[in-house]
Amino acid sequence: MCDTCGCNITPRFEEKDGIVTVLKNLLSENDHQATHNRSHFDKAGVLCINLMSSPGSGKTTLLEATIEALQSDLAMAVIEGDLETENDAERIRAKGVTAVQISTGSACHLDAKMIHHALHKIDLNDLDVLFIENVGNLVCPASFDLGQHRNVTLLSVTEGDDKPAKYPVMFRASDLVLLSKTDLLPVLDDFSAENVEQNLRALAKDIPLMPVSAKKDLKLDDWFNWLHSEIQQNKNRTQ
Repeated sequence: MCDTCGCNITPRFEEKDGIVTVLKNLLSENDHQATHNRSHFDKAGVLCINLMSSPGSGKTTLLEATIEALQSDLAMAVIEGDLETENDAERIRAKGVTAVQISTGSACHLDAKMIHHALHKIDLNDLDVLFIENVGNLVCPASFDLGQHRNVTLLSVTEGDDKPAKYPVMFRASDLVLLSKTDLLPVLDDFSAENVEQNLRALAKDIPLMPVSAKKDLKLDDWFNWLHSEIQQNKNRTQ
């Protein structure tokens, strides 16, 4: 994993070298920068959404479908996080939307400082919503505040219905869970959407769960309505 969040540090290493204190300081510094980022978003009246998931869950495809459907109504921009390549950013730019690529190298998540640097390349005053597509990972991204207003986690039906139970930190941090690639359900007889919902409820949080298929344009209206509602609420709050 990476050296910036401590996910590669064993308990014995923590005890020996006092790494816990270092990590606490790191998170404190990140939170300070995240608060600064959020002030920029609030000043511009922009809703910032952090998209999280494991690799291949369909985050970029969801963004493409969202841009195609809502570009005439909403001004959008995207910050893309990946270890290498600009593949996803190029897909977003092809839709006519600004996309800033962050290449993290070996880091398995984005942090607030990375986002701050990316913001220098985006005019927030022209936007309704800024999407941050985080690095594909169901662990570390949930621990780092970026300044976002909402966390949206995608769970692909190909991943298995036990992921909320296995990765509770990620799903507890979510304001919305999108069950993606639902067009594949007819051929996945070992996946249960009911089990996903039960596992979410077991986390003691009423997290909305929306089934979608961006590739087949299935049930995206629920996602679009949620997005419009959050944008309006954010504008009412920041005006």
